[in-house]
Amino acid sequence: MELIFATNNKHKLEEIQALLSNKFRLLSLIDINCNDEIPEDFHTLEENASQKAWYIYNKFKRNCFADDTGLEVDFLNGKPGVFSARYAGDNKDSQANIDKVLSELKNAQNRKARFRTVISLLIDGNEIQFEGIVEGSILENRHGSAGFGYDPIFLPDGYNLSFAEMPLSEKNKISHRAKAINKLVDYLKKTI
Repeated sequence: MELIFATNNKHKLEEIQALLSNKFRLLSLIDINCNDEIPEDFHTLEENASQKAWYIYNKFKRNCFADDTGLEVDFLNGKPGVFSARYAGDNKDSQANIDKVLSELKNAQNRKARFRTVISLLIDGNEIQFEGIVEGSILENRHGSAGFGYDPIFLPDGYNLSFAEMPLSEKNKISHRAKAINKLVDYLKKTI
């Protein structure tokens, strides 16, 4: 069975393909010649993941899935959340986003936060969603240079390394995305 993953991130694609059996072949947006700017104009991760998946399903009439991820900081009432990638502006500048969060948390005692990923899967027009969450806190300064996005300031609970300091293999065992992907993979292996 072919499944379209609404992404052009080859690393994500390879990671998920490695978890799936040979019964599944993942295709990226490039593989299906989709160069569209897929809309993400809702206010929750669930709605955006669903919107992206339905966009692909309706346009290409093929089974697919899409994801959306956000950093939720308790002191900021769940922000940046669904706006994580463009928290400091539409140019999606990770360093500016980190600067903004650190500035807003200056002198804050409560630094609890979580990364949350939602995956929306569409099979024959039926939708199911999977969620992955990793709890942690926001560091006062950047630590590490690996990873992307907010990884240098996110310290997962139970660890003394930021996501940006962890080897990718370790991060992939505990990350929000890995948890959501594992739920997706388990579902696909059991039902299809």
